[in-house]
Amino acid sequence: MRRIAAILNLHEGEDNREKILESVKKSIEFKGANLWILACAIIIASVGLNVNSTAVVIGAMLISPLMGPIVGAGFALGVYDFTLLKKSLRNLLNATAVGLVFSAIYFLITPFKDGQSELLARTAPTIYDIIIAFFGGLVGVIAVTRVEKGNPIPGVAIATALMPPLCTAGYGIATFQWSFFLGAFYLYCINCVFIGIATFSIIKYLKYQPKKQVDEKQQKRVKVMISVLTFVMLLPASYLAYSLYMEQQFKKSIDNFIENEFTDRGYTVVYKKTRFSTTPKKLELAFLDKRFEKKEITGLQERIDNNKYIKGTQLIIRQDSTDRFNAIKGDILKQIKSNENEVSQKDLKIVQLEKQLAANTFDNKRFLREAKSLFPNIKSFSVSHHDMATAKDSIVGITAVLYETPEEDLSDEEKVKLRNWLNERLSVKNVEIFRKK
Repeated sequence: MRRIAAILNLHEGEDNREKILESVKKSIEFKGANLWILACAIIIASVGLNVNSTAVVIGAMLISPLMGPIVGAGFALGVYDFTLLKKSLRNLLNATAVGLVFSAIYFLITPFKDGQSELLARTAPTIYDIIIAFFGGLVGVIAVTRVEKGNPIPGVAIATALMPPLCTAGYGIATFQWSFFLGAFYLYCINCVFIGIATFSIIKYLKYQPKKQVDEKQQKRVKVMISVLTFVMLLPASYLAYSLYMEQQFKKSIDNFIENEFTDRGYTVVYKKTRFSTTPKKLELAFLDKRFEKKEITGLQERIDNNKYIKGTQLIIRQDSTDRFNAIKGDILKQIKSNENEVSQKDLKIVQLEKQLAANTFDNKRFLREAKSLFPNIKSFSVSHHDMATAKDSIVGITAVLYETPEEDLSDEEKVKLRNWLNERLSVKNVEIFRKK
């Protein structure tokens, strides 16, 4: 036991406690250098989120001084220094207000207001964010109490990100997207609360002497306050984590369903869209050349309803007249068979059939090689011709191109270039491009 206690001992390498307390008090102030650093961090984080640059966002996390008042509040609770607690919370509130105001002003001014992935990543916190905030806070406070601060501080700043969710909340205010604001601000509150709780826990573990003796009633009040804050943060985060788990199971079950029912049977899915948040949930599909009868769709819907993760999901199969080619081919073959003695007529029908086949056959491997030389992000490529029925009972031919990129989609500018190149390359004017989901 002594050996285990020695291994877990945090007193070894601990800095002078008076020196630590003085450092914590200095870090909670937002004036002079700290104020300038805060202002710069807000701008850097906002720009990083705006241009979707992970490196810039990480830079803002590293220079942000927001950890100071949060650690100060947790430290104050641990030593029952309520004057320091009030000062820490006041400075944290001021810094939060400044962050919201300046980030909102930036996003009001910038012409680019689309929600990028770096923004979206801060709008749906779960219980995993609580775990990260708490254990990241533990590491941060342990590092603060050491003589040698070491390398943990930068890692803690990145893991327990404070500035990005705060600036994302400012984006929500600027664009009147209140779901963005609420989700991001909730993540910011999670990080603040659980870094503070982690600080309180380490200070208690190290047995820092209280600034003044407090009675059991006051100690109990502090513990109740921490318990209530923990519960308030845990409850919605747990629900969001459960929702995330169910959404992942939904997507996994949908993928398995498509593979078992369609891909393994040789049907090419050219369009897939899932809607998890609607009532009922929906699965929309379209196929290259397969047309399903009503009875088949009913059978597929029944198999969906037998899966507990996708039960109740509405199956929608988008079908057009793309199977007209098969009908034309069948008609021609029937005519050829019924006119075996008329050689010239038979040859004519064969020529017609070959034209129909040629109109729907492309050398996709060659097109992929050419496309990758112009658009390196493209992973796979398929070209096919389709006849689309319109509302006026007429038939319009289109050339459909299905492409796949491993991560991010092509930009709007690249899509325009791809469409123009295909129109010229295929000598058509009706190319439609679709990204494989």
